[in-house]
Amino acid sequence: MLTFAGRAAQAGSEGVRLQASNGVLVLTAAALAPEGLFDQTPTVLAVRIVRADPELRCDIVVDSLTDAEAENELSLPDVGRAPAWAGVSPPRGGWESHAELAAQTIAERAQWGISAVAHGTPPGAGEEAVRTLRARVWGEPDETLLGLPRGVAFAAHAFGFISGAEQVRMTVSGRWTRLAFRRGHVLSRGPAVTGLTAVRSTGS
Repeated sequence: MLTFAGRAAQAGSEGVRLQASNGVLVLTAAALAPEGLFDQTPTVLAVRIVRADPELRCDIVVDSLTDAEAENELSLPDVGRAPAWAGVSPPRGGWESHAELAAQTIAERAQWGISAVAHGTPPGAGEEAVRTLRARVWGEPDETLLGLPRGVAFAAHAFGFISGAEQVRMTVSGRWTRLAFRRGHVLSRGPAVTGLTAVRSTGS
């Protein structure tokens, strides 16, 4: 859990959401999220699910997690924060199998995006310019990722979900898409940054 929180901070997430009930703790962080009404950055969430004390019940967003005095315990603040992304909850059910992606393919698109952001940022670029570039690179639909925004690859890489060779199952529920890795889940919701409509076959 501490590792997840640390990766969330490095990815620029505004806190980690902790939702616990019935012996299950769900940790959620935003790898990407829009800022403002006209920001076209897609919402991309990283999720880990772990076992917890059955008596633990909470729904709070924290800046960080720290060890408590007792082993296998964490200390939570009395008051949490309320980032906009935490008000967007993925559906609990209705997920339908859609396709599979190789983890290696996702890793390659993540490395491509990291390189594109690094080489596309001029020296002395301001925060707004960097954010605009990141939104364009990571928000763009990627054909290699079956049309998902490239940010899902960023999230998988940033949160350490890519580990060895595996086929990652893709499921869909409404506007949401989920990639299920062995180490965690990446969920995305539009809109994606694009000025073009999808290319469709119109016959022979």
